[in-house]
Amino acid sequence: MQYIDKSYDYCRELTQRTAHNFRFSFMTLPSEKRRAMNALYAFNRITDDFGDDPTVSLDLRRTRLTAWRQSLKAVLWNPRDDVRVDDLPKTAEVATLYSHPALPAIADMVARYHIPHEYLFAVIDGVEMDLHPHEVQTFADLEKYCYRVAGAVGLCCIHVWGFRDEQAKTVAVDCGLALQLTNILRDLGEDASLGRIYLPQEDLQRFEYSADDLRARVCDERFQSMMRFQVERARSYYERAEQLFQHLEPHGRPILRAMLDIYGGLLKEIKRRDFDVFSQRVSLAKWKKLWIAGRAVLQSKLTLKS
Repeated sequence: MQYIDKSYDYCRELTQRTAHNFRFSFMTLPSEKRRAMNALYAFNRITDDFGDDPTVSLDLRRTRLTAWRQSLKAVLWNPRDDVRVDDLPKTAEVATLYSHPALPAIADMVARYHIPHEYLFAVIDGVEMDLHPHEVQTFADLEKYCYRVAGAVGLCCIHVWGFRDEQAKTVAVDCGLALQLTNILRDLGEDASLGRIYLPQEDLQRFEYSADDLRARVCDERFQSMMRFQVERARSYYERAEQLFQHLEPHGRPILRAMLDIYGGLLKEIKRRDFDVFSQRVSLAKWKKLWIAGRAVLQSKLTLKS
């Protein structure tokens, strides 16, 4: 199984190179589960890069995502699936992606932790939504998008971490929404420049702040009031996510604590800056993320001993 080990090594290196927040929380896991999370992160990173690569045309990005979907179906194939390797279109993109170095680890992770395939394909669906500039009309629309790019990932995570009952699934989706809302608020300016405005139009209208204002990075009282509302909404989902601890196996609790504290820290930093997410990218220092991860492990050990 040396090829699988090499694939996991590829995923680990990709995670270390590009996961500026998540990789610190992975440190709280036992080695086997950490390896699986590296594979899960790699799947999400690769999928996102295929959809977001600004150096290639929109048509090529669409082709790559289609080929990636087909290649993933092939390696995950079982009697209930509808695609075999021989059924794949004979294109260069499919041939290239079918041999992608991350695929053996991704397939092994999915099989080992019994992750429903639909969750991974939901992520691809979400990234495909971003191929065209779009505006979100309502928060309900935003929830649907966030389920695909974050909620489905949360569902994958709890399968790796271990959970005790079905209630964990609902809360895992809320947890993914909390993290994704934080990403959206942090990246407002960058996304708007790409034609992506994730804040619901109903919210913009409520605070009399336009999409043009956002693209121009207007940071006035209207914007601050709107951001205050958005931050409070995100915090409500963090509060819901806290319920997930009671549904997780012990190994999953430290990584959840670290994730919530790191991304919750980004949300606090946004508020500390008076909601100015335009002048400088919001981030936490490396030492602080390491401290949060270490604290999560220590707290978990103390809880188990008590």
